[in-house]
Amino acid sequence: MMAEVKRKLRCAIYTRKSTEEGLEQEFNSLHAQREACEAYIASQRSEGWVLVRDAFDDGGHSGGTLDRPALARLMEDVEEGLVDVIVVYKIDRLSRALADFAKLVEVFDRNGVTFVSVTQSFNTTTSMGRLTLNILLSFAQFEREVTAERIRDKIAASKARGMWMGGVPPLGYDVKDRKLVINAPEAAQVRDIFQRFVEIGSGTLLARELKARGITTKQGKPITRKFLYRMLNNRLYIGEITHKRESYPGRHKAIIGRKDWDRVHAILTESPRKRAARTRAETPALLKGLLYGPDGAAFSPTHTRKGGKLYRYYVSQTVLKHGAGSCPVGRVPAGEIEAAVIDQLRAVFRQPEIVAGTWKVARAQDAEITEADARDALTLLEPLWDELFPAEQARIVALLVERVDIGTEELELRLRVDGLSGLVREMRSDGVEEAA
Repeated sequence: MMAEVKRKLRCAIYTRKSTEEGLEQEFNSLHAQREACEAYIASQRSEGWVLVRDAFDDGGHSGGTLDRPALARLMEDVEEGLVDVIVVYKIDRLSRALADFAKLVEVFDRNGVTFVSVTQSFNTTTSMGRLTLNILLSFAQFEREVTAERIRDKIAASKARGMWMGGVPPLGYDVKDRKLVINAPEAAQVRDIFQRFVEIGSGTLLARELKARGITTKQGKPITRKFLYRMLNNRLYIGEITHKRESYPGRHKAIIGRKDWDRVHAILTESPRKRAARTRAETPALLKGLLYGPDGAAFSPTHTRKGGKLYRYYVSQTVLKHGAGSCPVGRVPAGEIEAAVIDQLRAVFRQPEIVAGTWKVARAQDAEITEADARDALTLLEPLWDELFPAEQARIVALLVERVDIGTEELELRLRVDGLSGLVREMRSDGVEEAA
């Protein structure tokens, strides 16, 4: 009588550990799981069980998701018919979520694969095995949800007591012994930022100023407008801890006083459109300190309101001192004279001799600048001009223009060639940073 031939069942072992802690050890949790599974497979050798060579180990991956590299490889082998039995130390090693496990079991059934737990022995090919599996998974999911609730409750209770519960400390603070302590140099920057916002009233302009001054986040990145507003609303700076829109007295020291905090938030509660309009109105005049009349006297910016509308002018110092008629050009509309200067600047940017002269001066400071760089920078500025904020336009005009002389019939513009070259270097530097 011939002996019955047992069909070989190819067994794959899957192991998982939620955290990376201890994985560097010579014998860790993954090794312990694999050792127990190998022993179980060896005990089933008479049933034709054999271990496949591939190892499927996920170290540092949560069981609450199926997005795990080793599990993905295992499922590919299952779909290709390379595995007959999947062996795990405990069912929650494969998945902690009942819905996810149902998806896995569906794939196993479709490919005729059996699932076995070493410590909870059952066979998923039988109805009783499936019932046992669902019961165990329900308890595993219940345990996970209770643990999560317990952690959330602990965090809420700790924050209500003013305790710092971890994370990246904000600018101005460091963490020592799990407590927030003030970083003096950064705290000075935070106070300056709050003060400057009160003075400027614009997050956009302040972010640009901070970038120009080289002030960055703790990670060395530029302070953006979004980061700035998040910072101005962070109640940690007034010594409080927040949790789900509730604030509690913190155990750390405040950097910002309540008076300064209230001043900032009085501005923040105002309509952004109104703040932008006020910022534009308070922006320094474009030609302040640059405009001179036919008698050599400087012109000063001024304004008046009629019917709620703002009218801006430049007035000669001669007229202010000696009255009307003392200067042939005593007062000019700001909008018209500024537009005339901008038009001349735009024409200058396109002149080949200006481009060549700018390149020569810029090359003395940076040998890598080419004539094409100078031409590209100057021609790029023209179409971008209307998109610049008034304060940025004023800065560029002050950089490029040495003096504007206005007569009864003409307007003369005197440029700063070194200013043009500085602008070229600045724009080239910005371009390099954006490309990087």
